[in-house]
Amino acid sequence: MDAPDLQPVRIGLLGCGNVGGALVQLLTGDADGVAHRTGLRFEVRRVAVRNVARERVVELPDGCLTHDAESVVSDPDVDVVVELIGGIEPARKLVLAALKQGKPVVTANKELLANVGAELFEAAATAGVDLLYEASVAGGIPLIRPLRESLAGERITRIMGIVNGTTNYILTRMTEDGASYGDALAEAQGLGYAERDPTADVEGFDAGAKAAILASIAFGVNVVAGDVYREGISGITPGDIDVARRLGYVVKLLAIVEKVDDAVAVRVHPAMIPVTHPLASVRDSFNAVFVEGEAVGELMLYGRGAGGLPTASAVLGDLVDAAHNLRSRSSGRTGTLRQGRFRAIDELSSQYYLNLDVVDRPGVLAAVATVFGEHGVSIRSMEQEGLGDEARLVFITHRARERDVQATLHDLRHLDAVKRVGSLLRVVGPE
Repeated sequence: MDAPDLQPVRIGLLGCGNVGGALVQLLTGDADGVAHRTGLRFEVRRVAVRNVARERVVELPDGCLTHDAESVVSDPDVDVVVELIGGIEPARKLVLAALKQGKPVVTANKELLANVGAELFEAAATAGVDLLYEASVAGGIPLIRPLRESLAGERITRIMGIVNGTTNYILTRMTEDGASYGDALAEAQGLGYAERDPTADVEGFDAGAKAAILASIAFGVNVVAGDVYREGISGITPGDIDVARRLGYVVKLLAIVEKVDDAVAVRVHPAMIPVTHPLASVRDSFNAVFVEGEAVGELMLYGRGAGGLPTASAVLGDLVDAAHNLRSRSSGRTGTLRQGRFRAIDELSSQYYLNLDVVDRPGVLAAVATVFGEHGVSIRSMEQEGLGDEARLVFITHRARERDVQATLHDLRHLDAVKRVGSLLRVVGPE
């Protein structure tokens, strides 16, 4: 059956790298199929790139490529702008310009939204056009739209997820193969999961930006990347992984956003989660997000969180929505963000895992336990392993306040018998 004869929706594409190229592939490789499924025919009219002469894996019409991104945004023959260049500037300026001209914008730019999202949402609301960003968190997993639309009336209490495929791959290799952190990172880089400079991934910056976006959607407050407490995985050792396994846990880098009384807490850090928790089985570069709501209970969304084609699929979904709304002269629920109260990490409570290397002599354990007690931190379990003249003590605490645990660590470091304070990991799950 022939595809319907439709007036094309003309796209101005900013950036044609991994995701941009995959989007062009989806739009041109199955144009008739997309038209049949959506009732829309898309046409890539203009594409702004840094290097026009660079060879590309996708074919573009002659004269389509340009260095001048502003000319793409202002072109009267462009109906919808897709921003895939990344970073804050000039992306912010270009997105604002498109919105002010009444053109819907689709973006996958988590850094942009996590830093100046409130400004962009307000501009979109003022212009009465869409600003859509499904691909900015968890790649191809449909997550933003369910939170914004399907769960719009839900009182969400917490979102907890694995939103960075690089770190999940590294931790999977350390858990399943006994690899060191360095070897697992090198393998991830060799497979293209990690950049040459992996800092954004392994130190939690990428996950932190995504956590800020999720918190903004879930609670309607203006959360920026700087509001997110952040720790990475570079300090995780094979010993930590082994202890977690022995105790029935798996180590994962988690993004957690939750309501605590009348405030919002947003954080990214490695944590030990029970092997029975659904997130524990998320392996390799896959992502998963666990949503908890008062009425809906618990939901989990799982899939590939990165990669050109999965991310481009999410962009295409947004394009379909934007184009339909443009044709009907309407817009989706972009919304604006209010200022909110934030709960600092010091005020939060959790169970904790920590280990110490101490001199192996009588009275040391009692001295260590006294420090815990002085700060009101109750010990749930303790293991001791001999290391010649030293011993390693491994503790799991009952639920305790972060500031009390940090004060405990401070005093332990000043005990003569303590040679080294090792890892500190939060423990997720019931006591």
